[in-house]
Amino acid sequence: MGYTCFDVTISDQVAHIVLNRPEKRNAMNAAFWRELPEIVEDIDANARARVIVISSTGPHFTAGLDLASFGSGGDFGEDDERASSMRRRQRAIAMYNNILHTQHSFNVLEECRLPVLVAIQGGAIGGGVDLAAACDIRYATEDAYLVIQEINIALTADVGTFPRLVKLIPEGIVRELAYTGRRMPAAEAKAAGLLNEVFADQESMLREVMEVAREVASKAPLAVYGSKRMINYARDHSTADGLDYISLWNASNLNVEEIGEALAAKAEGRPGDFAELPVKRA
Repeated sequence: MGYTCFDVTISDQVAHIVLNRPEKRNAMNAAFWRELPEIVEDIDANARARVIVISSTGPHFTAGLDLASFGSGGDFGEDDERASSMRRRQRAIAMYNNILHTQHSFNVLEECRLPVLVAIQGGAIGGGVDLAAACDIRYATEDAYLVIQEINIALTADVGTFPRLVKLIPEGIVRELAYTGRRMPAAEAKAAGLLNEVFADQESMLREVMEVAREVASKAPLAVYGSKRMINYARDHSTADGLDYISLWNASNLNVEEIGEALAAKAEGRPGDFAELPVKRA
């Protein structure tokens, strides 16, 4: 299937999703919000790969929300002085539903069974921060930066910035970035723990990120899925709840055959012959 905002390739069990509108700084238009979840959910549901890598093209990872694609400010509704009470309420519900739609487009990255790695070059602006925060592992080039752009255009970030960032870096840093709208350089983001590694350029970054992705893809997919599930659960629950959940999970899903195959493959110096994730049924 062809997409207008992305190129998708799958090789060595790694799905590579590339933002492909460099002439628009990969701004997130209406098609972006529709296509990204379609791509991720298809890869996940049909077990087309074991790992997803997201990267981009051009000077910036993404300029964030493409405001032009949503029309002028007048398209958000009539002047309240002229609009009826019913029309105002309809606009509020429509805006609420639209925000949920955009949130879903990044929620799928967190909810899918596959690890998602993101490689950032240039600016990850506005929605780019939300996209990166929803991924499992983040990498960037030395010239990369992140900025909570919404405050600079009199908006409150609503696609996942705050719920996720406050669990990734210290709250005080999140507050400063949110209130000031300043750029956070890659080196600072790595020091804060937001980035796993910073590379000299995009070529070297993608080479190393793909190597990490292939390493992850060589592991037992069911165990990798279980690890992602447990990490997400532990992040959002108490230690006691996390311990109980992993006990129940392994009591239901521990696979002695997979463990035996992992040990045999290591001893014999060969790739493991592991069970794939089951295809999801509609």
